[in-house]
This record gives sequence, structure tokens and C-alpha cells, in this order.
Amino acid sequence: MDSETLLVLADPTEPQLRKLQELPPETSIAVGTTTQAFERAAPQATVIFSWSLSGKLLRDVFGMSPRVRWVHTRAAGLDNLLFGDLVAHPAVLTNGRGVFSQSLGEFVVGAILYFAKDFRRMIRSQSQGRWEPFEVDEISGQTVGIVGYGDIGRAVAARVRSMGMRVLGMTRRGPLLYNMDPLVSQIFSPGDRAAMISQCDYIVVAAPLTPKTHSLIGAAEFDVMKPGAVVINVGRGPVINERALLRALSENRIKGAALDVFDSEPLPPGHLFYRLENVLLSPHCADHTADWLDAAMRFFLDNFERYRKREPLLNVVDKELGY
Repeated sequence: MDSETLLVLADPTEPQLRKLQELPPETSIAVGTTTQAFERAAPQATVIFSWSLSGKLLRDVFGMSPRVRWVHTRAAGLDNLLFGDLVAHPAVLTNGRGVFSQSLGEFVVGAILYFAKDFRRMIRSQSQGRWEPFEVDEISGQTVGIVGYGDIGRAVAARVRSMGMRVLGMTRRGPLLYNMDPLVSQIFSPGDRAAMISQCDYIVVAAPLTPKTHSLIGAAEFDVMKPGAVVINVGRGPVINERALLRALSENRIKGAALDVFDSEPLPPGHLFYRLENVLLSPHCADHTADWLDAAMRFFLDNFERYRKREPLLNVVDKELGY
């Protein structure tokens, strides 16, 4: 096998980087947080691994690496990573899609039950020492619509179907003539999203952020939602128009929202989301299980082995589409 030079954009003290010792001994590795850390290795670099840093550093390091053939990012989302030179370059780009889907699927189930059983009311009554029985919703038979039916969407669908819920999905391509996913009752195209959303008790947003998905869920979509609908966002914040969401929540036009992602992160102090009683707020950590970073590193190591053997890489990104 040929020797490879790997550039890892990360703080060298991060514990998961120790697993890079499992790479073949002929692999040259440079790790750092500045361009200076890569000046010597970049001209020979064949692989760039954006572990915990991207943005300007990735652009600069990529520009220093004329021989690079593969770029991998730990993250699933690419909205802060894609730039013109990378899109136009023949280097393959892969991401962490699917590595975190199962825990995000569990978060969605938790959010559904949180609103259906009104856990906030239970906690409030318990803390105040009040015994106040009330009615709760049964989720079996209710409808979940998934905006962006991919790996996360399938993880959601598998879980909610087991609880007797009906699943609708929306994909870029729309309905398929064959190979229909048995978890989904119907697939919609983006142009028909209002028809899907109007049927849903829970709308799960799992779409990547691209120019075409920015503000995909806005005022028009909130207007057709059921009064008892709950919006759950585990994709990217700007896929939902924040102003329209805040208006719908503040005016109680929908039942609530469970949000793991936001337009600005960290969410600024004093933001209205913190104060709304019908919002369940997660600080972008719904997939942060005890081993999430280990799983992300294991995925890279496995893909690196495929790369060395010249086997097809997993999670190859369509750089033009952005996912």
C-alpha cells in the first residue's frame, strides 16, 4: 500500500485522536489548529480530516494541499464547510451522516412523548406539591411528517412506527415508483410539503441546510398546520424561518416546538425561546451520547481502511447539492 499523509484539524489534546495510532505505521499524521501546524506536511497531504475545526482553517489548509484526494468531516451537516474551491476540486468529500442518527431518532421520540403526555405540567405540579390529574394524548394513530427523509428520518420512522404512528416523508426527489420505504405511508416532494404538513400532528425537520432548504418551513407552512401540531427540528436551525416559528408559538397557533438547532448557536441570552412555555430546548446536544465522539472516530478509521484499499468510500457527498 502507498504511504499517506493525513492532516487532522483538531486540538491535539482531544482524547479521541489517540485512536489514530491504529492507522498503518507508514501513515504520516499532522494535527493542529493553525496553518503553521501544517506547513511542512501540507504539500504531501493526501487526506484532510476536519475533526473539530472547519471554516477558514479548512479553506486555508485545503489551499496548501495540492495533492489532497479525500476530505472527511466528522459532522453530518455541511453548511459551514462547503466552499467554492472544494466543490470544484476532484477530491472526494465524505461526512458523518448516519453516525448520530439513532440518538437523534430517540430524541424525537422523547419530544413527542414530552408534548403528548405534558411532562412540563407534571414537573411543574410536582415541584409545587399539587395533585392535579389531567388528560393526556395517545400517540398511536397520530401522524408524523418528516421533512428531509434520510438517515435521521428513517431512524425516526422506525421508532414511531413501532408505537403505532403513521409516517409521511418529504424528499428532494418526491414520490418513487419503486423501492418504497415500508416505514412510510407516502412520500411528498418539496413543492407538495403543505399537503403533507397539514395532515401531521408532529412535523420533524431533518433536512440539511442548503440554499434550497433555507426557510423551507415558513409562514405559509405554519398557516396550514393543525392547532395541536408540534414542530421538532433536529436538522439545521435556518431550515425553519425563526420569525415565523416564534410568531406561531407566541400566538399559540401550534401546540409547541422541540428544538435542538437554532439560527445562532449558542442561543443568545434573553432569547424568546428560553421563555416560551411551549418550547422544549436542547442546546444542540441531542446526539451527544457517551460514545458519540468515539463512534465518529471509528467511522473515519473504517473509511480510511477502505480508502487505502481503494474501495468505495462511505457517505460520499454530492458537493453540488450540499449533502
